[in-house]
Formats: sequence, structure tokens, C-alpha cells
Amino acid sequence: MRRKTGYVYIMANKLRTVLYIGVTSNLYLRVCQHKEGIGGQFTSKYNCYYLVYYECIPRIIDAIAREKQLKHWRRSYKNELIHKFNPEWRDLFPDLEPYGWYF
Repeated sequence: MRRKTGYVYIMANKLRTVLYIGVTSNLYLRVCQHKEGIGGQFTSKYNCYYLVYYECIPRIIDAIAREKQLKHWRRSYKNELIHKFNPEWRDLFPDLEPYGWYF
């Protein structure tokens, strides 16, 4: 039996003033859903359509734990995490390949 890989990700609005932290087993599909406005009420309400950060974690259960950890961090820590991974805070979605994300 193959373990499910998990992804913790952060979506932001256009001005990068609102952050949404989520977890999924299919990052490409989940970000597509957010961008289409069907990814969740929070992201739709606050226009969080830009993928600014993600982590690949070997086990989904560990990804869920990491998501909970990040959600409790101060905003300044989240900003620093994103800045180290993505200094320009650009939308990383165009860099994702649509194939290979389906586990």
C-alpha cells in the first residue's frame, strides 16, 4: 500500500495582506479549485487566488500536523517563511506541472 503524500500550502490575495493555509494530497488540483472560486469559502471571500508557498511532506498525517502548526504562528513568522521560499511573493502556480500531482 502506497502512502499518501501531503502538501501544506499558503494562498494569498492580490495585495498579499490575507493568507490562507491549507493541506491537500493534490496540490495542483486544489490550487485550481481555489483559482476557480470553488476551493473554499474563505479563499473566495478574501480573493486568495495566489499560491505563494508550499511544502511537500511524505505522509498526509504529518502534513495535517504541519498545517495546524503554521496556523498558530504569528503573521511575522509566516511572512518570513514565505519570504525565504519565495522572496518576490509571486504566484507559484504557473511553475507547477499539471501531471504528476495525482496520487
